Amino acid sequence: MSNGWQILRIRGIPLRIHPSWFVILIVATLAFQQHYAMASGETGGSLATWSVGLLTAVLLFVSVLLHELGHALVALNQGVRVNAITLFLLGGVASVERECSTARGALLVAAAGPAVSLVLGVSLLSLQHGAAHLAPLLGEMVQELGTLNLVLALFNLLPGLPLDGGLILKALVWQATGSQRRGVEVAMASGRFLSFLAVGLGTVLLLRGGGITGAWLILLGWFGLGAARNQRQMLALQQALKDLRVRDAAQRRFRVLESSDTLRQLSQLRLSQDKGPSDWVLVCDRGRWCGVIDDDPLQALPVQRWDSERIGDHLKPLASLPSIGEGDALWQAALRLEDGPEPRLLVLSPAGLPSGTLERPELSEAVLGRLGVKLPAPMLEVARRQSTYPLGLALGQVARSMVASGEVSVSPSL
Repeated sequence: MSNGWQILRIRGIPLRIHPSWFVILIVATLAFQQHYAMASGETGGSLATWSVGLLTAVLLFVSVLLHELGHALVALNQGVRVNAITLFLLGGVASVERECSTARGALLVAAAGPAVSLVLGVSLLSLQHGAAHLAPLLGEMVQELGTLNLVLALFNLLPGLPLDGGLILKALVWQATGSQRRGVEVAMASGRFLSFLAVGLGTVLLLRGGGITGAWLILLGWFGLGAARNQRQMLALQQALKDLRVRDAAQRRFRVLESSDTLRQLSQLRLSQDKGPSDWVLVCDRGRWCGVIDDDPLQALPVQRWDSERIGDHLKPLASLPSIGEGDALWQAALRLEDGPEPRLLVLSPAGLPSGTLERPELSEAVLGRLGVKLPAPMLEVARRQSTYPLGLALGQVARSMVASGEVSVSPSL
């Protein structure tokens, strides 16, 4: 969740406030004010209880921020870039660029947040009596914040994704089995069970007059089910990138001219092309591939010379184009597209001869086709013109995470 307003930066990490945060801030303030009014024996609402209620709500989210900051700082220590920390309706989330590359690192990052909340909870509860001597309302607030921090820590330690306990479970299974994927599957199954349990309990409470508690449990369960669904989709994407070969997605977005053709013919070929990235022009000499030509000669030479200049005199080697074997996995192609300057790869046959090309839209179409999703032609055409992945798939980042987690290994040639 990266949307929201940035209010400051901590250690270079943007802190953002999502619009939904203001909703829960108001609800929390109302709940705390009523709690303090009842504790003070008030029948209405005084300025003091309203002020302490608002302060408690703000400090609670400061606690959530410190919880997420614990994750973020340990992630930075593990060499993982943190994109942002966002406070929203259900609390907060630290968005990281990728997962840790080791099970131990993932365990440390996952455990850091609950550890911070536990320390805060125990520390605040130990200060409760001293605060109560200064002012009863202050003691009540310190006790409330201490208890809530303990609840936050214990709740997050539940062993199911996307909670910290689920991430800890994933890391432990990963460490025991050597497979990050197995860790995700176990933690995801546990998370689905807990989410269904929360929805069920919330529904029962709601029907029995549980009010906001039941609704909150249903909301948390629904959020957990959505996160589990997203995780399943990520696993499916990774599996498709591993299983599919370049030949399954390649098309032929290059043109062929003879080395004896003139620059005028190259110019006419360019004029006949659609908008978007220009097709490569590969050059043959009596049936043998001999190079590639770009538009540099057309720009460097006057039009009057285009009829006399031969394409064969302005060739670049085929090796100057980024290429990949047609038998390579699609995750390898995604990495090369991510790292390379060109929006296209030249696909080579086992004999090392050009057999096609591969671009981001075609890669996405093949992966989504494996998952049973068919993209409309206009969407693919727009993505092709913009040299992007449709639907914001970011398959290059998915491939990077597969490498970082050890799911796949990169050969020296990549």
